Amino acid sequence: MKIAVICANGKAGRLIVKEAMDRNLDVTAVVRGENKSAAGKVIAKDLFDLTAADLKGFDAVVDAFGAWTPETLEQHSTTLKHLCDTLSGTDTRLLVVGGAGSLYVNPEHTATVSDGPDFPEMFKPLAAAMAKALGELRQRKDVKWTYISPAGDFQAEGERTGEYILGGEELTLNSKGESVISYADYAIAMVNEIVGRSHIQERISVVRK
Repeated sequence: MKIAVICANGKAGRLIVKEAMDRNLDVTAVVRGENKSAAGKVIAKDLFDLTAADLKGFDAVVDAFGAWTPETLEQHSTTLKHLCDTLSGTDTRLLVVGGAGSLYVNPEHTATVSDGPDFPEMFKPLAAAMAKALGELRQRKDVKWTYISPAGDFQAEGERTGEYILGGEELTLNSKGESVISYADYAIAMVNEIVGRSHIQERISVVRK
């Protein structure tokens, strides 16, 4: 199985590359500069410069793009639109490293994590930008996308336990009442979804067991 990981130099991207390679998948890193991931194959291009020819032949493309500053938050939407347009009408899956702020906290799906009183004010613009991008992604019926939200506490340096709980649109807590997952366990869930092909045009979520 051939996969491309966009923004493979990021913390999430590097761990997804490693997890996929540990399972003997054929992995290509897509990076703007020097490749810092474990992938031996590289496409050295800016995300916005990627073409259909660049991504042709991949079974899955992982979008690990992230933007954090106020002036770049809109790129959550523009980068995703570019990737969707590039993959439109193909059999190549698009798997997106998403956010937790847009997960619902009620059965009616009218309230989200980011609406809560305890949600940090400083992260609200990021959550809003990622929620907007997800909403736009939901309109794409021409792309085989899957959006994977992490738990609320997404730990870059957290341990790899090898276990997680698969959730859906609503915030899921583990047996300890926690919403937490490490980047390493998230990478396991991502690669499992790539291999399993189970949730086309769906948003799913993961939390540490």
